[in-house]
Amino acid sequence: MSTGTTSIFRSIFTGLDDTTLDTLRELAQLRTYPPETILCHQGEVEHTFYIVVEGLVAISQVLEDGEERMLALIRPREYFGELGLLDDTPRMANCVTVTTVTVLEITEEVFENVLENSPAVAYSLMRHVVELLRSTDKLAIADLISKNQALQEAYTELQTAQEELVEKERLERELEIAASVQRTLLPNELPQYPDYHLAAYLKPARQVGGDFYDAIEIDEENLALVLADVADKSVQAALFMAVGRSLFLVEGRRRLSPSQVALAVHRDVMEVAPSADIFVTAFYGVLHRPSGRLTYVTAGHERPLLIKSNGGVQKLEGQGRFLGMIEMLELEEYAIQLSPGDRLLIFSDGVPDATNQNGEQYGYEKLSDYLDEQRHLKVQALVDGLAADVAEWCDNAPAFDDLTLLALEVIGEYGEVSTAH
Repeated sequence: MSTGTTSIFRSIFTGLDDTTLDTLRELAQLRTYPPETILCHQGEVEHTFYIVVEGLVAISQVLEDGEERMLALIRPREYFGELGLLDDTPRMANCVTVTTVTVLEITEEVFENVLENSPAVAYSLMRHVVELLRSTDKLAIADLISKNQALQEAYTELQTAQEELVEKERLERELEIAASVQRTLLPNELPQYPDYHLAAYLKPARQVGGDFYDAIEIDEENLALVLADVADKSVQAALFMAVGRSLFLVEGRRRLSPSQVALAVHRDVMEVAPSADIFVTAFYGVLHRPSGRLTYVTAGHERPLLIKSNGGVQKLEGQGRFLGMIEMLELEEYAIQLSPGDRLLIFSDGVPDATNQNGEQYGYEKLSDYLDEQRHLKVQALVDGLAADVAEWCDNAPAFDDLTLLALEVIGEYGEVSTAH
């Protein structure tokens, strides 16, 4: 095994003696996997411990409603799957290669071989893995304690120092101004047509938020619909929200293909913030108004719901990674045919993830039931009613995410299909 992998072993398994390290180097398997290879399967009992030598591995979790949410990125000299050597519990998440990845693998078979032939080495390895877990827990607890103490000290100082109270008030006023400016960046009015009506709603979880929406009139026949969510709820995310909306506005008027627009925005984001740990989830679709055909992409975003005029609610197809942060990106286009009386609801994860005081989420089932029961409402009443229903569900529980809605209602029959599209 190469000097590079030897140094990786030493950096991760600090404290192990040379004999133990030599044994591990001889038994560990060095393997290379192409992008989009699943190394750990959520819900499956697996017994392999991975150490990343080169490349990136995404850790994601499939929720009960079938949606997939990214949790972390594993980089070189980091590891995952260590519990596979110790117990038979199912994996808690999927681990998928983002790029070509080279890993060192220690399997249960290898561990048993070590246990049989060198119990001292096996015991040393197992003890070290347990120490790593304990160390991680201790660091997390210490970090939480430290942050809690810092917050408590800051709160006490704000209460006791008049000067800091004035500063706090000044900062709050600046955030109010920032929120006001941010609201002006969203469209004041959405375009309306004899055969299509649009409605929207946005309520930030804090004074400023990272969600945005838009309806962009590309030409006489084509209308772009976008709803996006900038990761994190900091002021940085709020600033990036303005950048993101501008990028979609500019790129959307240059080309009709949703995938080309989204990829262009992705490249622009990488140029604007190449080193920032910030990314954007987005739904972007182009509606050909004469035919009612909607072509779209979903970039790590919640999939919209289609409320059929004759009853029933269905989730649109679509998958794709978020925009920004990681250079390589491929997006697939999807298309649906809208019919008169249909309503399309595009929304942020602040809707299904809205949580009440008992810790229960609003969820997709409740969302679908509401839309089906209220499908007779006009689109603005539908949006306002849904926002009120989510607020009633949450009661006084604090909001953890922005709540954003963009809805389209098909009013009447279409004109002739344009041969230019």
